[in-house]
Amino acid sequence: MTSLHHLSAVELSAAFGDRSLTPLDATVAALARIELWEPHINALYLQHREQALQDAQASTDRWRAGRPRCAIDGVPVTIKENLQTRGDKAPVGTRANEDEPAALHDSPPAARLRECGAVILGKTTMPDYGMLSAGVSSLHGITRNPWQLDRNTSGSSSGAAAAVVAGYGPLHLGTDIGGSVRLPATHGGFFALKPSGGRVPTHPPFMGRVAGPMTRTVADAAHLMNIVSAADPRDYTSLPYQPTDYVAAVNAARPEDVRGLRFGFIAAMGVGLAPHPAIIAAANAAALALGAAGALVEPLPSFLTHEMLEGMTRFFEARSCNDYLALPQSRRDKILPFIVEWCTWRAPGFTGAQVMAAYNSVMQMREAAVRACQPYDYVISPTSPILPYAAQACSPGEDPRDALPHIAFTVAYNMSEQPAASVNWNYSSEGLPIGVQIIGRRFDDAGVMRIARVLELLRPAQRAWPEPPR
Repeated sequence: MTSLHHLSAVELSAAFGDRSLTPLDATVAALARIELWEPHINALYLQHREQALQDAQASTDRWRAGRPRCAIDGVPVTIKENLQTRGDKAPVGTRANEDEPAALHDSPPAARLRECGAVILGKTTMPDYGMLSAGVSSLHGITRNPWQLDRNTSGSSSGAAAAVVAGYGPLHLGTDIGGSVRLPATHGGFFALKPSGGRVPTHPPFMGRVAGPMTRTVADAAHLMNIVSAADPRDYTSLPYQPTDYVAAVNAARPEDVRGLRFGFIAAMGVGLAPHPAIIAAANAAALALGAAGALVEPLPSFLTHEMLEGMTRFFEARSCNDYLALPQSRRDKILPFIVEWCTWRAPGFTGAQVMAAYNSVMQMREAAVRACQPYDYVISPTSPILPYAAQACSPGEDPRDALPHIAFTVAYNMSEQPAASVNWNYSSEGLPIGVQIIGRRFDDAGVMRIARVLELLRPAQRAWPEPPR
């Protein structure tokens, strides 16, 4: 019998409907899981235990009365720290902002979840300013990967990743500006979607930044997308609301659906870190499985150049340096030293022409990604070139002057605003998860989720989720 904390949102919703379980049961189980795992992994910045129990009881009453607000009414959820929730501080991972006042309003995704009755368990950790693909923060400390506690979750949705793996409820919401839901997904062995730019309203919006679901299954992510993709006028960059039943799209997916579809397969980006052999093998196996199911899979050369990735890096450095220099020294001193060196070792000397050249490289990356993907229905690739690295490391090489060489497979699709997802395929010889990435044309979020579901059906048997140390 499946333990209650391992039940998916789909299974919980069905159990609430037939009264075999209540939202209160699910919340108590999730809170018990947090109590067992949290001392080991540090996934949560804030816990809302008492409020969660009250909200779960209210949801239980609604289900008993036959009036749930939505299919995930009463399902436990966590929200990344930088997505504001009313009454909570959102210091974006850094001690420099620890004295910030509590938010007065929910961010758009948090508002939609609260309106539909989901039970918010708490807020998950992230690194300083979200500018690390790691689980290290000057404010939150080190977040660890439940698969192996000495390994990194990646980031910046680090706490959300640990929460997914540990079973802190089935639904988790992160953000992604260069790979920040997909990189944790490949290192955690779960599913994450970076939606099309503007598909999920956020506030404040920024180029490339999106909010997306992080869940153990594609079907659970579909339930989240049905809710958080609703319109919100605060996001002045959001797409016109397009009613889409992501749940129906995912539930209908079958391996035979890929027959005749044309896939491009990028095995290596040629810039940044070279892919680990186990990662290449996993991506090749996924491509072969799609081909065996009837898809037309063709090698696709990398479209990314060193100049594009370097321009993206310079742009991020310039942006963060500008924010850093605007702070008083007393606040600068609280920021993670790695971040300080990363954004100041050369950015203060950038000229206006150099910053504009970096921005133009980002736009060239955007155009190149769209052009490369356009001939194909979908593109697949590794999600990350590396396996999970040391938990205490701020980047794979621990070099603040070369901090982002591992985002080459993911970052371009933030800039091109295309939907991209990571789904686990298999595991390394050490038992560490390995994901593959699916990229679609802009606006085809439902299609990317369908292909991810097909890969779930085609992939090898998956390992049991890890249990807390005793």
